[in-house]
Amino acid sequence: MMKDMGINLQEMDEVERVVFNTPTKDIIIEDARVTVVEMQGRKMYQVIGEKIREVPRERKIEIPREDAQLVADQTGKSLAEAEEALRETDGDLARAILMLQTK
Repeated sequence: MMKDMGINLQEMDEVERVVFNTPTKDIIIEDARVTVVEMQGRKMYQVIGEKIREVPRERKIEIPREDAQLVADQTGKSLAEAEEALRETDGDLARAILMLQTK
């Protein structure tokens, strides 16, 4: 019946794990069953699994030395404090300066 409607289902064999990467975490599905649903020239992947883990991702932001120096100069704080403020504000110079000025 599904084929009559132009929908093709096919199970993917030998899938061991499916991983979804997001900016803040990885979602890992072990022993996953994956079905490919093809419809109107598009493919969708259906994932089923019972062993699901979420692992937080450590965000590592590269802070240019020039940015840290600018924040330190503007606030009178140390370079280390300026770098930490930039990490906490995702590299936003203005927010880092304001944050350090209010401490």
